[in-house]
Amino acid sequence: MDAQVRSTDAVISPNGSDVRADVGSRPEDAVPAARAPRFDPRTRVLLEAPIVSTILRLATPNVLVMFVQAAVGLIETYFVAKLGTDALAGVALVFPALMLMQMMSAGAMGGGISSAIARALGAGRRRDANALAAHALAIAVGFGLLFMLATLAGGRWLYSVMGGSGASLTAALTYSNVVFSGAILIWVFNTLASVIRGTGNMAVPAVVTSVGAAALIPLSPCLIFGWGPFPRLGVAGGAVAVIAYYVVGSIALVAYLRAGRSVVRLSFADVRFRWPLFRDILRVGAVAALITVQTNLTIAIATGFVGRFGPAAIAGYGTASRLEYLLIPLVFGLGGPLVALVGTNIGAGQPDRALRAAWIGAGIAAGLTEIVGLWAAAVPHAWLSLFDTDPAMLDAGSRYLHAVGPFYGLFGLGMALYFASQGAGRLSWPLLANGTRLLIAVGGGWLALRWSGDVSYVFVALSVALAAFGLMNGGAVAGGAWFGPIAWRPRPRAPRVPS
Repeated sequence: MDAQVRSTDAVISPNGSDVRADVGSRPEDAVPAARAPRFDPRTRVLLEAPIVSTILRLATPNVLVMFVQAAVGLIETYFVAKLGTDALAGVALVFPALMLMQMMSAGAMGGGISSAIARALGAGRRRDANALAAHALAIAVGFGLLFMLATLAGGRWLYSVMGGSGASLTAALTYSNVVFSGAILIWVFNTLASVIRGTGNMAVPAVVTSVGAAALIPLSPCLIFGWGPFPRLGVAGGAVAVIAYYVVGSIALVAYLRAGRSVVRLSFADVRFRWPLFRDILRVGAVAALITVQTNLTIAIATGFVGRFGPAAIAGYGTASRLEYLLIPLVFGLGGPLVALVGTNIGAGQPDRALRAAWIGAGIAAGLTEIVGLWAAAVPHAWLSLFDTDPAMLDAGSRYLHAVGPFYGLFGLGMALYFASQGAGRLSWPLLANGTRLLIAVGGGWLALRWSGDVSYVFVALSVALAAFGLMNGGAVAGGAWFGPIAWRPRPRAPRVPS
């Protein structure tokens, strides 16, 4: 079957006009198309198939693979914990910086890449979509190099400010120096996966990630403890295993994109870098990256507040907050399809369908994350004791989950609408909402320490900040932040044939 199918019906916007989004354009700047574009069958699914079933079908492999990826990190934490509290605290200090890079490369800039490709495919600009893949890789190399140099040069200062000292600081630097030496590889892998997800294909990144995780799970303890023929590398062994995973995964994704089986083909022949294509990625990705910086700055400052109560408290907070990072893969699993659905439909001039998809996905995300949050708040030791049984660690972690867990549903709502806003190319309100979260968390945490000296009140400030983030994102989209108020008109019914 031919990989491309000519569309027999022009894509009509809700006001009745045939529109297509141009390179770097905003949704309302779509221009008339002279002829209907050729759509790949995968693109037609995003434009025409029922929304709920499409989201669930695309999200299922994405959610599963994100859980696998998160589970790998948790399993590594389990093995690192066997090295002692100092090693666990050291990895907890590095975790915010590492997650900043992961979230920026996969969720922020990755969302910008997926959004740009989805909008190009929705508008029938397949040649631009191919070129965007090469432009995305150039961005990945640049940001990966920046992260590598920044952490190698400033890691000691950063982890010291966050409360690290003595053996915990040494462990943090050991782990950080290894894992950030491979920062370019991490960026390249996540960028290639984002290119593929932008086409609506969630399965290939899922398969590559799952196979890699299956190999990484035994490799990590082998390198940490020196099992079999492997050297005993201690805390650095986990980082070496992670880098090996990204090397093999990147090779597999490049091979797929160059084999001609993808809607978008990666080719470096006759590549001419053009600013409009960089801009199409960066106008979403750069703002999303700033949002990611805000998120991780919130976590890093909160870690610094908790660090005043000692390494055990850091370990408890770090272990508890990993559950929040486990929710991010869940929401990201739903967010990937939302970026593709919203972006493709906006590119094709179907804003009503894009908005409907955003709310359906956000509702699913809010429900799932609230279930997890209520469970964690009810039985925090069920989670925390998987990693350590130190009483001080369990106490700090339990206080955090009691305060923040009930608000995880609003976190899921806000994150899902953030991903949908990436697809829409409208990130002003998510940026403002996340900035508000940062101000509440930092200001409230500082006041809590100044007036009470009780870490529980720091966690209360974090919970209020999380709620504000979700409510502001939801209120903005509901109030017409994307296109202005849009009435959701019922789908037209086929005319009844007189009997």
